[in-house]
Amino acid sequence: MDKVVHFEIPADDLERAQKFYKSVFGWEMEQFPEMEYMMIRTTPVDENHMPVEPGSINGGMLKRQRPVIAPVITIAVRDMESAMKNIKKMGGELVRGKMQVGDMGYAAYFKDTEGNIIGLWQSIDQG
Repeated sequence: MDKVVHFEIPADDLERAQKFYKSVFGWEMEQFPEMEYMMIRTTPVDENHMPVEPGSINGGMLKRQRPVIAPVITIAVRDMESAMKNIKKMGGELVRGKMQVGDMGYAAYFKDTEGNIIGLWQSIDQG
């Protein structure tokens, strides 16, 4: 069974959104300016930046732009190529194909049969 491992929150004003989520929920933020992306820590992590509490996830924040115009959940898969093939077979649509994210893994976005944008993630060590 593939698990939800990440979430993304799009924002029109990243500074304003960062202030909101830090103030309301106490989340920690780490900016990645080269990617125009901010990592969000909602739970403690280990030395590999993975959540230490079972069932908890962290996320990210990015400038609102297509395809991420509303919050997105991301599902970890073992084989992204196979997952993308199954998505198409079952009536889904790829909206942003497989792209490498540094030395961490690969990401993609798809639209499900209900019109929701969902993320895919495959770690490098699984690719």
